[in-house]
Amino acid sequence: MTLHRRTLLAAGSGLALALPALRTAAAQAPLRFCLDWALQGNHGMFALADDRGVFRANGIALRMDRGFGSGDTTVKLASGAYDIGYTDVSTMVKFNAENPDKRLVSIYQVLDRTAASLITLKRSGITDPKGVAGKRIGAPEGEGSRMLFPAFARVAGIEASGVRWTSMAANLRDTMLAQGQVDAVTGFLFTTYFNLVGLGMKEDDIVAWPYAENGLDIYGSAVVARADWLEKNPEVAAAFVKSSIAGLKLLLAEPDAAMASLKKREPLFDEALEKRRWAMTRDRSILTPNVRANGTGAIDTARAETLIRVNAEAYGVTNPPKVADMFTERFLPPASERKIG
Repeated sequence: MTLHRRTLLAAGSGLALALPALRTAAAQAPLRFCLDWALQGNHGMFALADDRGVFRANGIALRMDRGFGSGDTTVKLASGAYDIGYTDVSTMVKFNAENPDKRLVSIYQVLDRTAASLITLKRSGITDPKGVAGKRIGAPEGEGSRMLFPAFARVAGIEASGVRWTSMAANLRDTMLAQGQVDAVTGFLFTTYFNLVGLGMKEDDIVAWPYAENGLDIYGSAVVARADWLEKNPEVAAAFVKSSIAGLKLLLAEPDAAMASLKKREPLFDEALEKRRWAMTRDRSILTPNVRANGTGAIDTARAETLIRVNAEAYGVTNPPKVADMFTERFLPPASERKIG
């Protein structure tokens, strides 16, 4: 259900043209690339590849900027402010339905599993996901993990109608959990977990149920670009994906070097903490059974359909995009070059 669907995914998105020869670095204009957030450990795949000359060797002069949330990155890509971005693909379902002329496409699915999670502390007394019924869950209004909670509740057997939601600003969510103002929160595991550690919570006291490991197995963040930009720049897109995969292999092999590469770009970057965040990202969202079997970036149509369906339900989208209009394997190198782990 993965690689043999390559032709379907490419044809449906109108990107089935043969790839021209890669441009030389001298002929390549700087490529504008926007991350999803401030520099974190998993971003080392791009930073180290840039420092080692991988992007330049593949004809790309990379300009990488931090992001301010996946939703913001999605909007900036659509506006043309950036050529390629790294963003959570769930943000694209509603956006693509409302903006078909600025449709975004996932060209390399980096996180094979979403980091969206239900997270609590042992003192709450919640020992399984069903235990949040009747409890106070905190999350910002409109936050992705909160919007997907009803779908997670269905597969996890949670009585969602009994949950009492408390809304707050994103920067207060984890503090309110630590202070006991809410019983649990929804959010990205890699963010909330280490925020709680930073607030003095003991790691043994943090309890989390990632959606993808508990019945709602959908994709996370990916390298994405506008469909019309891809039609005009297929060789650049392929070169970027090839460079990113090489960067992921470097990050897996040399995490300390990758953290140092990120530190060069942000003096306040905490190398020790981010190396741990990277390890969690690697183990929970990158080196999954699907990736080990089919290589990084392989798309399973059924899982992609589930992602589109649950996001359409969450956001009231009546005209959801088709899988082939939102995902493509067209720009991936052969499976033999995508084996990791």
